[in-house]
Amino acid sequence: MTAALLSLANPVMAQQKWDMPTGYPASNFHTENIQQFAKDVDQATAGKLKITVHDGGSLFKANEIKRAVQGGQAQLGEIIISGYSNENPLFGLDSIPFLATSYAEAQKLWKVSQAPTEAALAKQGMKVLYAVAWPPQGIFSAKPIQSTADLKGVKWRAYNPNTSRIAQLVGAQPVTVQAAELTQALATGAVTTFMTSGATGYDSKVWEQVKYYYDVSAWLPKNLVLVSQKAFDSLDQPTKAALTKAAEAAEARGWKVSAEKNTWYLEQLRKNGMTVDAGSPALRAELKKIGETMVADWVKQTGSDGQAIIDAFRK
Repeated sequence: MTAALLSLANPVMAQQKWDMPTGYPASNFHTENIQQFAKDVDQATAGKLKITVHDGGSLFKANEIKRAVQGGQAQLGEIIISGYSNENPLFGLDSIPFLATSYAEAQKLWKVSQAPTEAALAKQGMKVLYAVAWPPQGIFSAKPIQSTADLKGVKWRAYNPNTSRIAQLVGAQPVTVQAAELTQALATGAVTTFMTSGATGYDSKVWEQVKYYYDVSAWLPKNLVLVSQKAFDSLDQPTKAALTKAAEAAEARGWKVSAEKNTWYLEQLRKNGMTVDAGSPALRAELKKIGETMVADWVKQTGSDGQAIIDAFRK
C-alpha cells in the first residue's frame, strides 16, 4: 500500500516510454546516430526513460513529425528544419544556396542563429535537443548539366520552400517529394533532377535512374531533434540532465560522422557507375548568383533581425 501511494506521489519516478519518429531509413547516418542516442539515454537513466525510434516515416511521415511533437502525439522527433521555412523564414536560413558551404561555415551559421531558432520553436511548445548537418548538397541529374540553362523545364524535386525557389529561378518545374518517396518518384519519372546530399542519393540508390552528380556544395541543411516541452518538463531532474548530456554527445558525433561519410557516399556513387563532377565554372557562377538573390530575399523577409544574423555570420 505504501509503495502504491509513493508511486502516486512521485509519478516522475515511474518508467517513461517515448516514441521518436524520423523520416529516414535505419541505414541513414542520422538514424544510426539517433539509435545510439536512445541507447545512451536508456543506459544513463538505468532504463527509466526508454525511447523507441520509428524510422523511415513508419509512425509519421517526415512532413507530419513536427506537428506530431507539437500536438503531443509523439514526445520527440527529428525534422529537417528548412522544410518549415513557410512558417518562419528563419527556419530556411541553412538552405540558402552558397551562404554556408562547408562544415565549419554551417556550424558558424547555426551558432549565430541558434538562439532565435530555439526561441521560435519554444513558442510552439518545443525544445531543441540537438542539431546535425547533412553533407553538402549537390545536383543529381538524369542528363548532363553545363549551365543553369540545361535545367529549364526539368521536373525538379523540391523538399523545402528554398529548393522550390531555386527551381523557379532556373525555370525548372518543382515537384514536392520527401526523402522516403524519392526512389518511387524517380522510377515513375515524376522527377529527373534534384538537389540533395550524397547521403540521400546513396539511401535512394539513385544510380538506378540518374547518372550525374554535380558536387557544388550549395548548402548543408540541418536535422533538428525536438522534444515536446511538456514531455521534457515531466521528467525528474537527473533524467533531464541525462537526456541533455546524451543529446550533446549525439550532436558532436553526428557532425563528425556527417563529414566523414560525405567522402564515402561520393565514392559509392562512383562505384555504382555515376559521373561525379564538381560542376562547370559557368554552372557554379550562375548558382552563386542565385544564392545572392536568395540571401537578399531572405533579408527582406526577416528585416533587421535577419540582417543581424547575416552580419554576425560574415564577421
